[in-house]
Amino acid sequence: MGSVEIIAELCSNHLGSIQNAKKMITICAQAGCDYVKLQKRQLDIYADTIMAKPRESPFGTTYGDYRWAVEFDNKEFHQIDWHCLDKGIKWFATPMDVPSLQFLVDKFSDPVPFIKIASSHINHWQLLEATRDYNIPVILSTGMSNWKMIDEAVEIVGKDKIYCIMHCVGAYPTSTEQLNLRCIPEMKKRYPFCKIGYSNHHPGIVWMLVAATLGAEMVEFHMTLDRSMYGSDQAASIEPEGVRKLCKYLKELPNALGSPDKIIHEFEQEQIKRLRIFE
Repeated sequence: MGSVEIIAELCSNHLGSIQNAKKMITICAQAGCDYVKLQKRQLDIYADTIMAKPRESPFGTTYGDYRWAVEFDNKEFHQIDWHCLDKGIKWFATPMDVPSLQFLVDKFSDPVPFIKIASSHINHWQLLEATRDYNIPVILSTGMSNWKMIDEAVEIVGKDKIYCIMHCVGAYPTSTEQLNLRCIPEMKKRYPFCKIGYSNHHPGIVWMLVAATLGAEMVEFHMTLDRSMYGSDQAASIEPEGVRKLCKYLKELPNALGSPDKIIHEFEQEQIKRLRIFE
C-alpha cells in the first residue's frame, strides 16, 4: 500500500477563535497531517426560521447566536490561508451552500486542492451541480446514505471530478459497533475510478489504522485542542497527542504491512543459529 493522506477536520471546534484555529493548524502541521479542513457557510442566506431555532450555547439561546459566533468571515479565511502557507500545510473546506463554494474556488490566488461534499449534502442537487461546473477535485462523504444515493451524487458531479469517496457513519461520536468498516473494501470494488477513504467520528485512533489496513487511502478525523471544550463535535474529536500518534502510525503502516511473500529474512539468520539448536 502507498502512503495514506491525512486530513484534520477543525469543524467548529475552534469556537470561532482565529487564535484557536491557528494553534490547531500548527499542531496538525507539526504532527505530519497533509491537510486541515474547515467548513464555510454564507449565513445571511439562511432562513430566519432556521436561525431562530432554540440552541443553548455560551453565545446565546438560538442556533443563529451559535452559528454567527463560530463562523469565520472572509477575512479570517484569508488569515487561515496565510497561516497554512507559513506552516507548510494545505487547507480546504466543506461549503454548505453555493455562495460558499464560489468563495472557496474564486477568492484565493492558490485555489483550494479539494472541495468536500458533506454527508448531509450528498443529496443537495444544487450544490452538487454547482460543484460539477468547477474544475476542482471533489471528496464525497457518505454518512447517512446508501449505495443508490452515492451513485446518484457521483453521476451528478462526474466520475472524472471525484478524487475520493469517504466511508463514514452519521453518529457523533460513533461507537465501535456502528463503524461498519467492511464498507471500505466494498467501496474499492464499486468505485475503482477514485480513491476510497474513511472519515472518522470515533474518539479513538485505532479504527483509523484498521481502515487504512482495509484499503483506505485517505483518512479524516475531527481535531480538538481539548475534548472538554464546548461543542457538539468535541466528543468525537482527537486531541493533540492523539493526532501526533495517528500520523506516526499511519506513516509507518506501509512498512509494517510489508509484502505477502513469506521468506526467511536476513535479519532472522542470527535467531536461527541461536534458537534452532535441535539436531
